[in-house]
Amino acid sequence: MSSLRETFTILAIETSCDETAAAIVRDGTEIVTNVVASQIDEHRRYGGIVPEVASRQHILTMVPVIEEALSILPDGLDSVDAIAATYGPGLSGALLTGLNIAKAIAWGRNLPFVGVNHIEAHIYANWLTTTPTNNDQATKAPEPPQFPIIALVVSGGHTMLVLLEDHGRYQILGQTRDDAAGEAFDKVARIMGLSFPGGPAIQEAAANAPGGVTLPRAWLRDTYDFSFSGLKTAALHHVQNWQEREARLTTPQRTPKNDNVPPKAKGISPHIALSERYVAQLAYAFQESVVDVLVTKTINAARAFAATEILLAGGVAANQRLREEMSRRASVPVRYPPVSLCTDNAAMVAAAAFYRFDAGLQSGWDLDVQPNLKLASSGD
Repeated sequence: MSSLRETFTILAIETSCDETAAAIVRDGTEIVTNVVASQIDEHRRYGGIVPEVASRQHILTMVPVIEEALSILPDGLDSVDAIAATYGPGLSGALLTGLNIAKAIAWGRNLPFVGVNHIEAHIYANWLTTTPTNNDQATKAPEPPQFPIIALVVSGGHTMLVLLEDHGRYQILGQTRDDAAGEAFDKVARIMGLSFPGGPAIQEAAANAPGGVTLPRAWLRDTYDFSFSGLKTAALHHVQNWQEREARLTTPQRTPKNDNVPPKAKGISPHIALSERYVAQLAYAFQESVVDVLVTKTINAARAFAATEILLAGGVAANQRLREEMSRRASVPVRYPPVSLCTDNAAMVAAAAFYRFDAGLQSGWDLDVQPNLKLASSGD
């Protein structure tokens, strides 16, 4: 039972990476407004996020985004009870923009302020009332998640399994030893010549793909840890082998006259285009490998710790194949946010902040960004 009144309203700000976001949330669950300004078009030309570009774009976009979020409240900031912002993990320059403006607003209005862990915020997207259970058709979750819970956090920067025993009480069971799942999607998409971000591009390419390609799975037995670097390398080698075969099939037989051509000149062209069919096959195989490992380890953890349900969180939680396979194989309910709340947004920051305020926690004005911030229990 919350000690805060039901109308307790939080203005939250999120700038950990390349989305500039502000949201108004009541009672830790009700989204009044959730404004997100994406920078994806700014970074797509580079094939990934450029930190300096992200920081500059946050500076340009932050004030208009906050003003848009507040415009829905008749009394603007007078209707806000508290301020929250992400302070890590993330890009240091990007985090500084949002954290400093949030502290400035809280100081100027004499409002309580709390910094929120970005990973924790992703998990708390599942407490927002627009969150469906097992499908995206529902408009409200019937009740909040019930502890103990196993949360699978999968994004471009993080892949981890977390046991939630209560609000603010976490135990990390396992995490990636190298690439995060989302990072692996981006890198393999680049190998296949698909667009950035890689997750949606691979999901689209893999839809209705014919069989014919298999890729390995790194199980890391007797742990809940993950590894996707080897899978990425396997995909690269698969592409190289395919190009070599195509080159042998399309290159005409040499006559004895050109047998003296140096070996380097006889090498395979790196510009041999991949066929649409092959890209679909490889995308399907890669997605199946990632999903199989994520689902298997999550279900094993849920069974071992007697979890009442499983939560998916983070950008890769938007993957339809992951949602379907987790729901199909799990023996407990599976909950995940709608796609709009899987990627970075400020509503999830407000949801996490609500339970910190409810526990009597606030941050000091000296709170600084922590780009490598770890997920830890409130008392740690």
